[in-house]
Parts: sequence; C-alpha cells; structure tokens
Amino acid sequence: MDNKLPTIKEIAKRLNVSVSTVSRALSDHPRIGLRTKTQVQQLAKELGYEPNAKAISFKQQKSFVVGVVLPFIREEFFSQAISGIEAAAMESNYTILFGQSYDDVEREKSVVNAMRKQRVDGLLISLSKETNQYEHLRQLEKYNIPVVYFDRVPPFEKANKVFCNLYKGTVEMINWLLSRGYKRIALINGPDKLSASKERLNGYIEGHSRRKLKVDMQLVEKTDLSKEGTYAAMKSLLSQKNRPQAIITFNEYVHMDAVQYAAQQNILVNKEIVFASYANLPITNYTAHPPLVSVEQYPYGQGEKAMEIMIRLLNGKATDAHENEAVHKEEIPATLVLHQAAVY
Repeated sequence: MDNKLPTIKEIAKRLNVSVSTVSRALSDHPRIGLRTKTQVQQLAKELGYEPNAKAISFKQQKSFVVGVVLPFIREEFFSQAISGIEAAAMESNYTILFGQSYDDVEREKSVVNAMRKQRVDGLLISLSKETNQYEHLRQLEKYNIPVVYFDRVPPFEKANKVFCNLYKGTVEMINWLLSRGYKRIALINGPDKLSASKERLNGYIEGHSRRKLKVDMQLVEKTDLSKEGTYAAMKSLLSQKNRPQAIITFNEYVHMDAVQYAAQQNILVNKEIVFASYANLPITNYTAHPPLVSVEQYPYGQGEKAMEIMIRLLNGKATDAHENEAVHKEEIPATLVLHQAAVY
C-alpha cells in the first residue's frame, strides 16, 4: 500500500477537475459551486488530505511562527509566561519557537539571529540580565520582524512592551512593612543593567520618602542572581551592627537563597528578620519559609498580553500600513499578596 500523503493533484485527477479548482474548493472560494466544493472536501477528508503548511506560508509570505527568547525556561516565572504565550498563539493559529539566553547577552544575540534566519514572523523577548545594548533587536526592523518585550523590558519608550509596574508595587510594599513597625528595611536588588532593578530601587527610595524617612544606603545590596551573589549580599547585611528588621529580595529565587543563608546563621526567619519578595510564584508555598509578602507580577498574563499585541502587529501588516509604526505598551498593575503561611 502506498503510504504517501495525498496531494491536491491526486484529488483533481480522481474528480477530473483542475488543480486550481481543488485548491479553491478547499479554501471555500465563492466562485466554486456548492456541488463541486462538497465533492472535493468530502474526497479530501476520505483520503486524509492535509494542506501543505510550507506552501501556504510561501503564498502568504508568513511562517505562522513567533520566536520567544527568555532567560530560563526552567524558572517557574517564565514557564507560566510561556503558557500564556502559547494560549494566545493557538487561538490565532500560530506556533512558538523557544530559545533561552541563559541570562547571557552574547547567547541572546545568537538565539535572536538564529530565529531571524528561521524566518519567524515576530519575536517576543524577556531580556537577559546583561542586556543594555539593543542593536541586535533593532536590526529585526530591517527584516520587517516586529518585537514585543515582556517582563524584562528596555528603558526607552519607543518599544512594544508588557510589564508589571514594579515601582508602584515596591512603594506599596515599603508602606506595608513600615505600617507594621519594620523600620530598618533592606533591599537585595538585581543587576544594574536591568530596568526592573532601577524600578525597585526608585520605589524603595520613594516608599521611604513618602513617610519622610531617610534611606540608609548601607541597607541596599545587589546580587547577580546567583546563590553566591545573594550569599555575599546577605553576609554584608547581617554583619551590620544594627541589622535590618526586614529584607526585600529581587525575586523568589533570590529569596530562597537569602533565607537559606539566614537559616545557616541561626536567624529565625520571619521572626527576627522578616522577608518580602517579588513575583508571588506558587513554588514558595512549598518552602519552609515563604516570604511574608510578595508583589504579584502576573507572568501568565504578561505572556498572554504580549502575544496578543504581537498578533495585532502581524495582522496589521496586511490591513494597516500604520499599525507597525504605533507603539503598544501595556502596564499591568502590581498586587501585594500576603502569605498566611509565613505569619508565625
């Protein structure tokens, strides 16, 4: 038995009609009569005919593939974002091509270049912690490939991006901690190159300023997001004569490393020193010491919204010449979440 997939030519030969007639009947063209259309579609179904995706892509000048580049797929935050991206993509019959930068800017450039060569229709990206130059992404404009940033977004305005307002979330977090008597609040921030780090620091300063409190910069440390970097930050904070009463960490992964270090120093976590964090990932519910409070960053929603913007941009190519010139910016409000399990 011939195991080859059936073709349009085979259907045309069996029905004694032209290939163009079969093609139009399968695409429900109004110029094809109902009887012929029904015969073609019924035979195609019986033979198990499937359209040639490559041929369709060539004809429409689209691959129906969107590239997604992010730091680590294994991180729960980004896996949730991927789920949101896929859900929105499937609704519009797009598929996703994933790549990881591993938080390395050279790797990010390599992955972006590979996706360009794969002729993706568009690119969604959450920047690496080292990225502060954007030429490798701006070059995609020459190939008419739109870019939408999410979560880790560039600082400039002329960019399609979806992000959580971490500045406002941090101000709210500082206010919450101060209102509960925690006066010495430390911050373990992320790499300087990330705009999200600047937002956290500015929110930290503003939160104190609104209470007419002077910021003690000795309470502000940085981590490169590695365990070693976080341990070094914790060591510096705990070595101070007047230790912090609360510590805000850059994200839940930094939180877990910070708490681990504190426990090793026999600190009673969330009693002697309380911890707060960002992202509100479900994984913290399974840890011995979840943060007392978190800023919810809605990774699923960010991914879903970023893909919806991308679909509008891609559809705009064919319907509105000005669509790609517009900048799409979606700010997702941050929400403060109290973890009851962390209250002892």
